Amino acid sequence: MVFVALLGTGTAVAGQVRGPAVVPLPPQPALPQLPWLPPLPPVPSISVQALPPFDVEPLDLDLESIGDSAQEAVLQSLQALGTLRESASVSVLGSLQDGFAFRFSQQQPPRDRTEARAEALYRSARESIDRGRYENAIQELDRLIDLPGTSRVDAALYWKSYTQAKLGQRAEALTTLADLEKRFANSRWLKDAKALEVEIRQASGQAVSPDSQNDEELKLLALRGLIQSDPDRAVPMIERLLDGNSSVKVQENALFVLSQSQSARALEIIAKTARGAVNPDVQLRAIRYLGAIGGPENRQVLDEVYRGSNDAALKRAILRAFMTGGDRARLLALAKSETSPELRAQAIQQLGVLHATTELADLYRNESSAEMKKRVLQAMLVGGDADRLIELAKSEKDVELRRAAIQNLGLMAAGRTGEALKQLYSSDASADIRREVINALFVQQNAGVLVDAARAEKDPAMKKEIVAKLSLLRSKEASDYLLELLK
Repeated sequence: MVFVALLGTGTAVAGQVRGPAVVPLPPQPALPQLPWLPPLPPVPSISVQALPPFDVEPLDLDLESIGDSAQEAVLQSLQALGTLRESASVSVLGSLQDGFAFRFSQQQPPRDRTEARAEALYRSARESIDRGRYENAIQELDRLIDLPGTSRVDAALYWKSYTQAKLGQRAEALTTLADLEKRFANSRWLKDAKALEVEIRQASGQAVSPDSQNDEELKLLALRGLIQSDPDRAVPMIERLLDGNSSVKVQENALFVLSQSQSARALEIIAKTARGAVNPDVQLRAIRYLGAIGGPENRQVLDEVYRGSNDAALKRAILRAFMTGGDRARLLALAKSETSPELRAQAIQQLGVLHATTELADLYRNESSAEMKKRVLQAMLVGGDADRLIELAKSEKDVELRRAAIQNLGLMAAGRTGEALKQLYSSDASADIRREVINALFVQQNAGVLVDAARAEKDPAMKKEIVAKLSLLRSKEASDYLLELLK
């Protein structure tokens, strides 16, 4: 976590420097015309319909809208991601989860797809604002505002107004705030919108209050040092900032400063903020800090907030906080009892990030929903549980679940699952299952096993599919085998 003080910036204008005269180069001869490359062979389609959704927010991929070759590239990227997940620590996986989202849109209901897209746009816009990329932020916020019926539109309108004000577009910023008040009369953002409106009007020429935002930011800089040397004095001052009419960004920064203190009172204030009655973004920030700080008391606060809220975004944040704190027991309980399929899937996913292999095996064994079982299979992939996936790929009675297990094996390192996939291909009589194994080996870029399968294959149609996959791999083994076929 990095604390950034929002101080005003100046602009320096460089003087013009007169250098020596530039001597033009003599004309260069024209390059010869290059011959046209021969056309690439057609890319075979890959069955991706049953691939589990990587529900990790902000890239939203809709495989139905891109071509087969792009699908191949996506699958190869996922294979690399799966390999990384096998060797990464829990903290890296948690960061990865916040940084990337591979979401297979056709697997989700339209409502979930729209909410996921809105969440991704919102996070990206907030990052743009924090980095001073205000034009980019407005573009992302406008896209979010245009999404119908999503839960982040009121927040997007607030941050759009904030960003417009940063760009000096004060009239437009006030218009955006009026739109927020008109469309969302009961929004939790209205209090902050009123405070922002006052700041914008003051910046237009009215007298500036002693409690202006710039003064508060300077106070935060001082409080950051004071909280280490004299927390008894600093903590009450930060609490007043959180309880007052400070801007959202000032409150978020104040909360971060507070999280650096080890005092019991500081933790009480963070817990109080996590319980609500504050700006929604500030509440989410407090929830993340409680998860990072850990401890049974903080996790109990998170549990109470979860059970007392109907806000899906808030509950998702708490599930991630449980993962950060390593709370397998609560995640398992929610994976079993949560009535929302989306939140159940989130809880299952967080168990995968924690490598909770025993808990996931228990969930799979007792789960009746095929869709939720697919989510558990995905979590096993995230947790690197190759042995369990291999077992299910061999023994699962449901064909679709077997296929899902095989696909997940293809997303793991060849050294761990390649031999198992080879055995599956040679021992299974089902053409559909064998075709799924071929796809998994291709995603894994396992040219050696594919070449062995092609040599042993008696079915001309199946052999043709394997050769088509090999023709797309940049591998010496694949190239040598293809040259053999040409002799």
